Amino acid sequence: APESLMQALEDLDYLAALDNDGNLSEFGIIMSEFPLDPQLSKSILASCEFECVDEMLTIAAMVTAPNCFLHAPPGTEEIALTCWRKFSHPAGDHFTLINVFNAFKEASANSTSQYYSNEKWCRDYFLSCSALRMAEIIRAELVEIMKRIELPISEPDFGSKENILSIKKSLLSGYFMHIARDVDGSGNYLMLTHRQVAQLHPFSSYYNTRRIPEWVLFHEFSISEDNSIRVVSEISPDLFVELVPQYYFSNLPPSESKDILQEVINHLSPVSTTKEEQK
Repeated sequence: APESLMQALEDLDYLAALDNDGNLSEFGIIMSEFPLDPQLSKSILASCEFECVDEMLTIAAMVTAPNCFLHAPPGTEEIALTCWRKFSHPAGDHFTLINVFNAFKEASANSTSQYYSNEKWCRDYFLSCSALRMAEIIRAELVEIMKRIELPISEPDFGSKENILSIKKSLLSGYFMHIARDVDGSGNYLMLTHRQVAQLHPFSSYYNTRRIPEWVLFHEFSISEDNSIRVVSEISPDLFVELVPQYYFSNLPPSESKDILQEVINHLSPVSTTKEEQK
């Protein structure tokens, strides 16, 4: 549909993938080397600047591969949730996926009979072995692409405060169009780009927890699954206004969330505002 095509071009423009003539920019050409959604390609390239490439490649592989969390058989739901909580990261689902992938790799490395051990380990934790193996393959392919186009791959530093902040910045660089705010404190998330309200997906590490973050970045929105947002991580309004393109923000429809973000922008010092304009 023409509307879909125009929306896609607009999104690419927000991601700085197009030049003034509507052709791929130099940045867009590099993004197109990755067989991924443009937002994910942009996040990987941003991770080169923020020095968290190792972790961002893992996230990209995990969200591209099929869902690794299995639907627990009837009567075992609580057991499955207890198992998954061992991988939960307070920063959000993107970080939880890194924990799952790293644990899977560790289980593989410590096994004597790799096939049996991987299968059993995944069954014990209600995880899909085939999905995690697919994530391994995708990640290896992404590493090869990074090497081929001579992009730097930073050393892993997952767990440090600086690394977590860097990952959030990388994600926001690509997914600033996927932001939602809990408008009533009960998990009803209103998306910035339109007036759709969504709830957390049941596989989210925030689901059925006492702490529901107010502002989140989400990987995807699904109408088919009761208007749910999947793979969400907490962000701060300050971080959002630091990384969002100003012309994207100005085009957002009026809302209470936009007013809150505008207040954050107004409180920025003149120096910060100048830096943003230069950026």
